[in-house]
Amino acid sequence: MVIMGRIVAAHGIRGWVKIQPFTEYVDSLLDYRTWWIGHEHGPWREVEVKQCEAHSKTLAAQLPDCPDRTAAERLKGLLIAVPRSSLPEQDEGEYYWSDLIGLTVVNEAGVSLGTVTSLLETGANEVLSVQGDGGEILVPFVASAIKQVDLKNRTIRVDWSADY
Repeated sequence: MVIMGRIVAAHGIRGWVKIQPFTEYVDSLLDYRTWWIGHEHGPWREVEVKQCEAHSKTLAAQLPDCPDRTAAERLKGLLIAVPRSSLPEQDEGEYYWSDLIGLTVVNEAGVSLGTVTSLLETGANEVLSVQGDGGEILVPFVASAIKQVDLKNRTIRVDWSADY
């Protein structure tokens, strides 16, 4: 499974949920009519999306068995995923944004800068938003700053300092 977003709130009074996508394009989840929702370590359940639409930087979706705001509020915090087999293959050195969320960022001196919480699209390049003990650090996702992405060990090695 590839985590593609998180339900962050109820949206309106008719059971819709607000979703923060973890994708490069806000509307990427619209390509999938079936999602898996659950917690990172399970349990997961498959749901057929009734309706979904983009709203600026978030999505609003209507899911089955969610008839009102109270039901929608109970879904807050659940993750949204799709099977990795349904995604296009990535070229060498390319990563799905959702694969980078949660990775630990360590600089070349061995200092942990924190954890990737999101990615930002700036037009010129993507930027990692890293939350550490000292707050948020922004690290450009470019070859000069990103030295190694190790998905297996869940780390990103960077040529960056906490005080940049």
